[in-house]
Amino acid sequence: MQAANLAKYLQTHTILSALSAQQLAPLVAHAKEQHLSPGEVLFSQGDAARHFYVLREGAVQIGVPAINGPALEVQALGADAVIGWSWLIPPYRWSFEAKAQSDASLVAFDGKAILQECEKDPALGYALMKVFAALMSQRLDAARLKMMESWMPPGWA
Repeated sequence: MQAANLAKYLQTHTILSALSAQQLAPLVAHAKEQHLSPGEVLFSQGDAARHFYVLREGAVQIGVPAINGPALEVQALGADAVIGWSWLIPPYRWSFEAKAQSDASLVAFDGKAILQECEKDPALGYALMKVFAALMSQRLDAARLKMMESWMPPGWA
């Protein structure tokens, strides 16, 4: 996808629309397209987090792996979802796992390069932190609700 088209897409279809065109430019400069097949793992819990993603088409399941048995499915994400915040916070390791549920088309953003851009432009860093803090809150709330539904221990709130 060409840079101008990607910037327009991000401004009109994702939570990154909170950023100005000037702030989106360094993100677009460090973006590349990626494709996943059904069942393919995008990232696993504990692995180094080097990117964040925008899911353009398809479906990705966010989950928490279990010691025994299947992963706890936290959230099913579809088109226009932003995936991943672990690239932003030390120790830069994934807190969840993500797996394609269908053919998926994504845009991968180079987290290390974007962190360097944030060091040069603190306003960009602050804007991204606000966007990703909201994303973290949504994902953690979804995980908490799923755990309550799955485990339902007495007194759990």
